[in-house]
Amino acid sequence: MLCPRNSIALSEFQSGYLAAAAALPVFESLLCPGGRFESAVTMGSSFRMKLTLSFTVMVTVISAGVANVTAQSPTVPVASFIFGDSLVDAGNNNYIGSLARANYRGNGIDFPGGKATGRFCNGRHVPDIIGQTFNLPFAPPYLDPATKGNAILKGVNYASGGAGILDDTGFTFIEVLPMDKQLTYFENTKQQLISMLGQPATDELLANSLFSVTMGSNDYLNNYFIPFSPRASLKPQVYQDIVINKFRVQLQRLYDLGARRIVIPSVGPIGCIPYQLAVKFRKNGQCDPENSIIRDFNTAVKGLVQELNAKSGQPNFILVNAYDKVSDMIARKGDYGFSTASTACCGTVGPYNALLPCNILSTVCADRRVSLFWDAYHPSDAANVFLAQQFVDGSDGYPMNIRQLVSHQFT
Repeated sequence: MLCPRNSIALSEFQSGYLAAAAALPVFESLLCPGGRFESAVTMGSSFRMKLTLSFTVMVTVISAGVANVTAQSPTVPVASFIFGDSLVDAGNNNYIGSLARANYRGNGIDFPGGKATGRFCNGRHVPDIIGQTFNLPFAPPYLDPATKGNAILKGVNYASGGAGILDDTGFTFIEVLPMDKQLTYFENTKQQLISMLGQPATDELLANSLFSVTMGSNDYLNNYFIPFSPRASLKPQVYQDIVINKFRVQLQRLYDLGARRIVIPSVGPIGCIPYQLAVKFRKNGQCDPENSIIRDFNTAVKGLVQELNAKSGQPNFILVNAYDKVSDMIARKGDYGFSTASTACCGTVGPYNALLPCNILSTVCADRRVSLFWDAYHPSDAANVFLAQQFVDGSDGYPMNIRQLVSHQFT
């Protein structure tokens, strides 16, 4: 694994901060034994000099850490902040009244520890794997009560299964965390970081962090494509414009909050997922023509990325190509080691094992490595590995891939 200069710098900063936090109660007990400050007056001048020197050294360590974080150029991200839907949810839906949950047996069977975490996958999702590529820990879900203090220094996951760009997306799941809510949660995280590190160090941490926004799939699958959705009667172009205009505001808000390295995966070929194959009665795994609507949306997102970069004057936003990579894995499944690219590994009944979502009564295929799809909607860990590799080092990222974004020197 790489041992980046900037990662070391942040570690030094964290060590300094943690040392200071740990030492403060000790200094309080020395200065104020019994809770009374006046007792410190009885200490000898020699001891007071040593105490002053020790405190000065402690503060110097913190200051030096901040200086290092500010001065170093990022060769890898120092933290990962994740926004999105069930493709990247790390367990936030476990803490809300949502019908879209994955905290049951089957899910997580190949995740470290072998237990369900709330990820809609047998193992890791794409940001998990990208984080490992850059030696980052798995970003904890924001709503986990343990996600506070030191736990947020390497990133946070705000994603929610069923969520979308529009607030009404995912309405059939009762409760989800739409993109606007996720951004509000990030604002809370930023304030926590400022209280811990101060404004300058927080700004540098965010500028050197990787942000990913995996949104859009549910705005179609769990909104526009639902026959009884209030949006279903809109013309495709009209609906697309509504979603893109909302997305523009959200991405600009993220930038204004300090994000400078923002990754946006394109929406995958929804017409090829096992659930759509089943409900649309597609034969022999032939994808549904609705994919044309998704391709148009992805083209619009690419234009949005170009627009936002022109506005900032820097390549702060990149689009990575999930649509073409998944399509290629389906078309050439054998070359990727898959024996099936249309059937859900974890499913219950119906064509493609996909009429009902993966649940505690579902059967799980014996060898998940040969299935492109984990369940009726989501890629397997094996497929996510290929997606992560493409996003990090592929040649079709616009205007660059993740590794190039991370190492880019912004002026």
